[in-house]
Amino acid sequence: MRNPADAFDVLLGLTRALTEQDLELDAALRTVTDAARRLFSGTHASLRVVDETGDELRSGARVGVGEGEQPPKFERGEGVVGWVIEHGQVARIDHVADDPRFIHFKDQRYVIASLLAIPLWSAGKVVGCLTITSDQASHFDDSDELIGRLLANCAVPPLERARLQQIAMTDPQTRALTHGYLLPRLEGELELAKEKGYALSMLLMDLDHFKRVNDTHGHAAGDEVLVAFGELVKRQVRKEDVFVRRGGEEFVVLMPACRAPIAFAVAERIRETLADTPIVVSSGAEIRQEVSIGVAEWNQAEDAKALEGRADAAMYEAKRTGRNRTCVSK
Repeated sequence: MRNPADAFDVLLGLTRALTEQDLELDAALRTVTDAARRLFSGTHASLRVVDETGDELRSGARVGVGEGEQPPKFERGEGVVGWVIEHGQVARIDHVADDPRFIHFKDQRYVIASLLAIPLWSAGKVVGCLTITSDQASHFDDSDELIGRLLANCAVPPLERARLQQIAMTDPQTRALTHGYLLPRLEGELELAKEKGYALSMLLMDLDHFKRVNDTHGHAAGDEVLVAFGELVKRQVRKEDVFVRRGGEEFVVLMPACRAPIAFAVAERIRETLADTPIVVSSGAEIRQEVSIGVAEWNQAEDAKALEGRADAAMYEAKRTGRNRTCVSK
């Protein structure tokens, strides 16, 4: 059994951290997983939240061994996590090898012998799952299950506020931030760049001849191309970069502490990867898509609209000079 005094201190600290600070969702999720790993002496802790469709479980935060690995994807009802979401019940497994719900992924580089998975409830429905694993069998006991429920109760209200805020400002197709978030975030990044003396670059991207995709293959295929492009961009940019859907087939990436030559290199990786990799949609069609990109680095004096305008002009220069290219604003 965990020391009750230690558990109380961790839960109190978690409650303060979540309620006394206006944390964004990623930071709030990380705060909870950090507390869970300390509380249960687990080797790994992760927290997944249900997306806006209610079917897919997003990996929100991972701490401990395997933190840097690509997290496996789960849908409702799939694996232990999906089972917890589907049934709304705690799963405590002493020997994962003996439980048919557990899915072992061949690329996983750390050992899971036992686990504790706790549903997060809000407004009568399950909105997430907190999982703690151990490399030792039978690591968790009845008291851990009770403390886990208490932790979930402490964490859910602020987590759900942050989750709903993120859903409201996230494009449901590409999971980029919505256009309404672009200007205030850009203004905030410029203020920080001024304060810290950082550079700031912007990529403005427009998919070439995208209307042809919709006209030829249908809007459902066009939606799949947008989703694939969003996933490609997120794989190429840094965690601190800000990905925004400007509207239609136009996208923006804000790159704090990044000079134009580095931003250009990232833009070229995105452009070349997209051009070289056909997107296979549900119909079986292989769609080749290209993108024109404008790059602008903040000149240390202009405001947000002026910087966006220069990136926009550079993108249109890429269009004017042949498409499927990257142009840098002078």
